[in-house]
Amino acid sequence: MRTCRLEILAALTCFFHVLASSAEPPGFHTLTIGDPAPDFKLPGVDGRDYALKDFANAKVLVVIFTCNHCPTAQAYEERIIKLATDYKDKGVAVVAISPNDPKAVRLDELGYTDLSDSFEEMKLRAKERKFPFPYLYDGDTQKTALAYGVLATPHVFIFDQERKLRYVGRIDDAEVKTVKSHDTRNALDALLAGKPVPVEKTRVFGCSTKWAEKQDDAKRALVKWDAEPVTLEPLDESALTKLVKNDTKKLLLINVWATWCGPCVAELPEFVTMNRMYRRRPFQLVTISLDDPQKDEETLKVLKEKHVAATNYRSAIKDRDRFADLLDKDWPGPVPYTLLIEPGGKVLYRKSGAVEPLVVKRAIVNYLGRTY
Repeated sequence: MRTCRLEILAALTCFFHVLASSAEPPGFHTLTIGDPAPDFKLPGVDGRDYALKDFANAKVLVVIFTCNHCPTAQAYEERIIKLATDYKDKGVAVVAISPNDPKAVRLDELGYTDLSDSFEEMKLRAKERKFPFPYLYDGDTQKTALAYGVLATPHVFIFDQERKLRYVGRIDDAEVKTVKSHDTRNALDALLAGKPVPVEKTRVFGCSTKWAEKQDDAKRALVKWDAEPVTLEPLDESALTKLVKNDTKKLLLINVWATWCGPCVAELPEFVTMNRMYRRRPFQLVTISLDDPQKDEETLKVLKEKHVAATNYRSAIKDRDRFADLLDKDWPGPVPYTLLIEPGGKVLYRKSGAVEPLVVKRAIVNYLGRTY
């Protein structure tokens, strides 16, 4: 029940962010029905630049502002793919544009994703999902997003053959539930049939556009998190046994490391990033140091330098083999060693050696879910 309430609270927070006009930059105005399509020149994930003229042959142009990180945007990815595929042979062109400044996205806004909104990460998402449409980046200047007046992701703009706006709003009326009103498809069908669009404007819902003005907020968040207290506690056999059983409702990420292990120390910031991304969800990061007890001060110093504000242990189990058997019988021994354990103790992921952060993030978010 508590988890459900947290998810509902997150969804309401996202909704009210969209409504908050204070997040909009000076001169902001959403296009109105009948307005001409503003031109643009933006880089695509396929390595080429796109402008409005590149879609001149299309009877109808659908411009969808979306992004990688937003749970609502991710919920609609498959529907956007199907939309582009279903209408491709009907003379409809679909282009997706990411309006967000990636530097304005806080880490705690990435709790439902493995990727943020940088251009390089857009390339990864497009490749993974096999987007059959151009996916363009507007994050550096946001001129296109401002010209169109993008309120949220996703936000749909449909233009007729003369490139006059004929529909603006949502894709449909249901993010993850059964769709009752296929607003975008209804508009397309009407235009292709030469009929008036039945509903020209609908409300949008999703994640607010991350304008560059929000960069300072993202920076303040980092300063605040860097100031969080960092502690170190001993871990005995009984505590380790209880830990790996994970008799909780949280997904557990365990990283075994040591100060004398260069790769261990080097990857600690990656775990800090993951913790900041997912800790508002049913997730917990635990680090276990294999350093000698006499070096607790040095161990804590490293943890503080890396801002590891998580549950940090130093093993108090003298026998290394005993520690390994209690932690994971499949562990070959070297550090770093990482485990991802679901509630109930099932190991979802294990890695001896340095992790690939994207692989771990995908494992985490695929378990926790990408939508509200």
